[in-house]
Amino acid sequence: MTKPRPCSIADALGVVGEKYSLLVLREVFFGVRRFDAIARNTGAPRDILASRLRRLVEAGVLEKVPYSERPARFEYCPTEAGHDLRPVLIMLMSWGDRHLADLPPTVFEHSCGADLDPAVVCRCCGEEVDSSAITARFQVPGWGVEGAA
Repeated sequence: MTKPRPCSIADALGVVGEKYSLLVLREVFFGVRRFDAIARNTGAPRDILASRLRRLVEAGVLEKVPYSERPARFEYCPTEAGHDLRPVLIMLMSWGDRHLADLPPTVFEHSCGADLDPAVVCRCCGEEVDSSAITARFQVPGWGVEGAA
């Protein structure tokens, strides 16, 4: 039996790689933080939503913050790790707008006043990154382009 390639993408998908997990994060980034509103806006069945929220909290992406003691009620707020996922969702949304939507359902406006057109740029040189500008360097011993050595 072969073992799969060590991969941060696979690890990340283990946390957020399910439809309702990503939709929960969309709602949280819009400022929707309470269970009933998240359920309404995502269309998630309540049991599945509860499971996804629990998983996102356990993974340190969201935190439960009480807003009522009687009865005990919580809202879900992004942690630092959660905030780090916002650009990922924006890029995913941009891809969907470009390839799947006739009209983008939501448009973000940048602080400069223009509609946001996200791009990946190199933090070192500032150049926009496209596929031809990058090369993989495998750091796990025994792994290369073709897989395990």
